[in-house]
Amino acid sequence: MTSSKKPTTVFWIISVLALFWNIMGVVAYLGQAYMTDEVLAMLPEADQAYHNGVPAWVTAAFALAVFSGLLGCVGLLMKKKFATTLFMLSLITVIIQFIYNAFIQNFVEVTGSKLMMPIAIIVIAIFLVWFSKDATKKGYLS
Repeated sequence: MTSSKKPTTVFWIISVLALFWNIMGVVAYLGQAYMTDEVLAMLPEADQAYHNGVPAWVTAAFALAVFSGLLGCVGLLMKKKFATTLFMLSLITVIIQFIYNAFIQNFVEVTGSKLMMPIAIIVIAIFLVWFSKDATKKGYLS
């Protein structure tokens, strides 16, 4: 079954920009997950403590967030409704990471500029859930 309406140019632009955004997230995850000891040693002491103390469940949330976001973007470009489910999974896991970083971990103080990026990520994740739901409602996704 194909979608009944042809998506607008704005739909395609947002979908491609979202894909690039999520590719950057995957690159950030891979950079953190596979950081060498040499690179880790070059970080400030507080950042080293943070990276050495991140629990596996937070790393798993990070992986789920970026890969489900990336696959959600692929779903958008394929005009598939499953994109919404993947974006919701991404949003939930982004919030889990935020809760850990803002309220649980105590290695790095999360204030000021260090708080702006996580908030931007949450806002974009919320937007992508809304955008995919709206695209489904408009008949762009099947």
